[in-house]
Amino acid sequence: MNKRYARKGLASLVIASVALLAVGCGAEDKPKADKPAATTPSAQKTQEGQESQSAEEPAEVLAVAKGQKGLELSINSVERDAGGFLTIKGQLKNTSSTATIVSSRLSGDETEVVKHGNSLGGATLVDSVGKKRYYVLRDTDGRPLTTSGLTNLGADRSIPVFMQFPAPPPATTDVSFQLPTFEPATLKLS
Repeated sequence: MNKRYARKGLASLVIASVALLAVGCGAEDKPKADKPAATTPSAQKTQEGQESQSAEEPAEVLAVAKGQKGLELSINSVERDAGGFLTIKGQLKNTSSTATIVSSRLSGDETEVVKHGNSLGGATLVDSVGKKRYYVLRDTDGRPLTTSGLTNLGADRSIPVFMQFPAPPPATTDVSFQLPTFEPATLKLS
């Protein structure tokens, strides 16, 4: 390959990458209702500084899963979308009086997921009637489509979390939500 064309190609790639980065940094905080939320590694990561005091709890709690060391996962929404996905949103809260480290076991034990750091990638949905288990979706690089970058959580603090799964068939109305080190919780699907 000619060096001149190789340099032009490399320069074009760098310019395109910078342009995409600039566009991504200017994205809205809340996606419009008619557009699905884009999931990028930077949007998935939860920084320690983003912990929020749970003074303003979401109005509806569909299920609560209790974990180890005072951790609780409150599930606030379970939404099917037209693309065949099921998105679960909630709050991971430390109910204890001391800070706790979020266990790496929540990522599960799949090598492809674990290599991308602490996440909720070990979550599954079990459809006992249809006899199927649904795992958290992954992107093309193997990163789970869930909140990631979980490290520690201060006393009486909470962080918003999400997980995305393939949607069970429309006839499925109940699934068991399972997350390593947490008690199972039953979710009603609409």
